[in-house]
Amino acid sequence: MQKNQAQVLGDKDIYEIAPDIKKYSLLDAGFVEGRNDHFKLQRPISGTSPYDARFLLKISVSEGFSHLRMSITDKSGLHNINIYKGKDTKSEIDDYKFMMNFLEEKNILIKK
Repeated sequence: MQKNQAQVLGDKDIYEIAPDIKKYSLLDAGFVEGRNDHFKLQRPISGTSPYDARFLLKISVSEGFSHLRMSITDKSGLHNINIYKGKDTKSEIDDYKFMMNFLEEKNILIKK
């Protein structure tokens, strides 16, 4: 996998940074600019309520839009989780897919 591509643990889809991505597209989609012009998105994944989320979706884009990292973690954000293996995670998987479709529509990511 190339540096501008990423895949969440357990997901068969690989995502790549769109070639025509702009800084303001990331900011409009909810990314936060950090140190060294890195952009990070952290969203709760919950099938019912974002206030009672069991998982977090974390996406990081490096400066120059050359590196992409994605993961789904537990509530604390410390442990990578495979939501495809968990029990009763269909609603969380749907929520994750909805978020990824949103990022595709905003021309931030491309599904490979």
